[in-house]
Amino acid sequence: MPAIHPSLRLAGAGLLAAVLASGCATIQAPLPPEPIGEVEPAVEPEGPEFVPVVRYGRYTLVELAPMAQQRDLLLQTIDVSMPEDARATVGDGLRHVLKRSGYQLCETAHAVIELYALPLPAAHLHLGPMTLRDALLTLAGPAWELHTDDRMRQVCFERPGDSPGAEPAPVPPAADAVQTFPIAGGQP
Repeated sequence: MPAIHPSLRLAGAGLLAAVLASGCATIQAPLPPEPIGEVEPAVEPEGPEFVPVVRYGRYTLVELAPMAQQRDLLLQTIDVSMPEDARATVGDGLRHVLKRSGYQLCETAHAVIELYALPLPAAHLHLGPMTLRDALLTLAGPAWELHTDDRMRQVCFERPGDSPGAEPAPVPPAADAVQTFPIAGGQP
């Protein structure tokens, strides 16, 4: 076997490296974007809303406008622990949550007395942090709707469908409410 000159060996190795590095690269054309549909242009406000600010300290500017929780008191964030009373009721819990909120509890509806007399669940002894509205809805439960009288700052609850002048929904007799099915093979 003839001896190969080292420079040829080096050139062959470089050529092999160049071929391996280049490979068979193919470039795919980018896919066109899919049409999303018609997009309505964003409505630009008529002009910038002026919010007055004042320097409060050396590096802080404060807006001179009430926060959302100050405008709508039911949006205020609360973190409440109920007094530990073994006989606390839902009515006691509602009154305690509303204590410094600016609202008071409606005492006029007769159907609500049923809600107020229910025992306060242990899961409701600590509520928050959450909005006042969510705390009231949590205490009342899903069977009651929350209504507010902003003029009198009262919070009222009523059952859905119960409105002044509406007749109560008929309750089916116990025998009609439960269906029984015979068990094949008898009972042991």
